[in-house]
Amino acid sequence: MNDLDDFRAALRRPPGEPFAEPDLAKIMADGTRIRRRRRVLQSTAGVAAAAVVVLVVVFAVQLRQPAPAPVAQPPSISVTTPPTTTTGSPQSVPLGDVVGTGIQTGAGEIVLFARAVDEPRLLPDIHFGLVAGFRSGTSLQGALATNEVRGSDRSFGFHATDGGELVNDQVIPVFGYFAGPVARITTTVKGKTVEANLAKWTEDPNVVFFWFDRTEVPDSGALTPLVAYDANGKRLTK
Repeated sequence: MNDLDDFRAALRRPPGEPFAEPDLAKIMADGTRIRRRRRVLQSTAGVAAAAVVVLVVVFAVQLRQPAPAPVAQPPSISVTTPPTTTTGSPQSVPLGDVVGTGIQTGAGEIVLFARAVDEPRLLPDIHFGLVAGFRSGTSLQGALATNEVRGSDRSFGFHATDGGELVNDQVIPVFGYFAGPVARITTTVKGKTVEANLAKWTEDPNVVFFWFDRTEVPDSGALTPLVAYDANGKRLTK
């Protein structure tokens, strides 16, 4: 018998111990844990791949002075607070005024504010993002943050549109911002034209925050393409 015959005989020989049955429950559990870790990693590493990165943030900053009483504003303009000094990390400190939406919840009024983004290597032209949160008395708590991850954060057009989901047992309205001379923003939901509420960012009046009524636009998936118009009614977007 040559070496090849010896090798073939060894392959035919039954193993000394039978192979155990696979533990399917353990395999599935391990796979679930891997998928969960991957989702967490994707939410972090996705900054380099996604068009918009959405982070659920849990931070609170204390305002050193109480918000002023609401003042009368046009229907499409929000109530804002004057510039305030806050404590906390740079990324949790509002840039410019905090914009009140007038939407009251058990956690306080839903507000919008800008926050710093400092990722010069990955995001060289992204310097701020938008946060939806809750304001109650002198307490300001962020709930949902979103920012661009490609190009410039102030390039012409719509940016960082998100919302329409449950955070801290409260529905966050669909919100975002537009860079450009916009005076009116609309969308269509089930054949009905819906207008957004607008507020200029105090740090850059060319940037306008917008949000929709939660009953008219329940989530971002209900939006048709957003349309922006200037003060003369000229359409700015296709």
